[in-house]
Amino acid sequence: MSFQYNAILITGASSGIGAALARHFARTGVTLFISGRNQTRLQLVENDCRAAGANVYADILDVTSRETMEAYVTHCDEIAPLSLVIANAGISAGTGGLGESPEQVRDIFATNVAGVLNTIDPAIKVMRARKRGQIALVASQASWRGLPSAPAYCASKATVRVYGEGLRGALAPDGVKVNVICPGFVKSRITDANDFPMPFFMQADKAAKKIVRGLERNKGMIAFPWQMNLIIGMLKMTPQWLMDLAASRIPKKTSSSDTHSDTHDGH
Repeated sequence: MSFQYNAILITGASSGIGAALARHFARTGVTLFISGRNQTRLQLVENDCRAAGANVYADILDVTSRETMEAYVTHCDEIAPLSLVIANAGISAGTGGLGESPEQVRDIFATNVAGVLNTIDPAIKVMRARKRGQIALVASQASWRGLPSAPAYCASKATVRVYGEGLRGALAPDGVKVNVICPGFVKSRITDANDFPMPFFMQADKAAKKIVRGLERNKGMIAFPWQMNLIIGMLKMTPQWLMDLAASRIPKKTSSSDTHSDTHDGH
């Protein structure tokens, strides 16, 4: 791991990708600011990271509160100037054949879009001022095309992906790096709820290693697995009429409201 990551903030760190990233970065000399919504699971991650030698601050947070996140990120940066911020918290929803309810749709956008903005905006402010830093936005392979199984989830992740792509160029002159992460199906509380086949399913620790390699190389887009990239590439070129024909065969998502400690099911 590059020494530049000496102070790292990760939201949605109580399980899945977020927890795996926290454990991967944990070592002597590193300060970790990890947050989530489940005290028990977050405590386990905190204990593991402390055992690895890291200085750890663990907090239960609601990323949908702009005021809370402004104060939190600013306070973390005062403790240790942030070198890397990973906006990972997010939710999925949908109950069987009923799909995403109107309430769930709004919750998804509040967490997956507004929650990301609430996390990165204060970080951008302090990083711009000192002309260095790195911000990672966790999107999903589901962001490449809207699917009837989870339209709000796909749309929320598409927003994150496109915003991150534009933000990378916008912040480059200020010395701030921006990376977009698009995982496929990764072991998490979200994928635990899926009762349909998940191609190229990956364990969270393996996903974390791929993400860290991409961050260290400052890759603009960190999308994996490569097999899913090929499939998504074909989906992006598929005519809408053919997508409509296949829509009825796509399995519905089951309900999940955990933080992205989870993993962006790439559908």
